[in-house]
Amino acid sequence: MSLTVDLRVASNGRLVLPKAMRDAMGLHGDAKVVATIDGDEVRLTPVHHGARRAQELYRAHVKSPRSVDDFLRERREEADRDEGRATSDDVDAPAS
Repeated sequence: MSLTVDLRVASNGRLVLPKAMRDAMGLHGDAKVVATIDGDEVRLTPVHHGARRAQELYRAHVKSPRSVDDFLRERREEADRDEGRATSDDVDAPAS
C-alpha cells in the first residue's frame, strides 16, 4: 500500500501523522517509531515492526530447533551441576 500525504512541520519541530497513516502503520494510542534518515528522506518504522522483523530473520537462519525455554533449562542445569546441586534429570533417573 502506498500513501502520500503533505505534512506540515511546526516551528517547534512537531508534526502530526494523520489517522490514515497511523492506521496503515498499525500505530494505536501512544506508540514509538524509529526514524531513519537516508539522504533527504525520512523513514518511520514502528518499533514493533523491527522486533517482528528480527524474529523473522532469526527463524530464517536458526540452525537448531531448540526453544528459548530449552536454552534456559540447559543453562540452569549447567549452573546446578557447577554448584554441585542435583538436577531434575538426576532426581528422576532410576537408581542403579
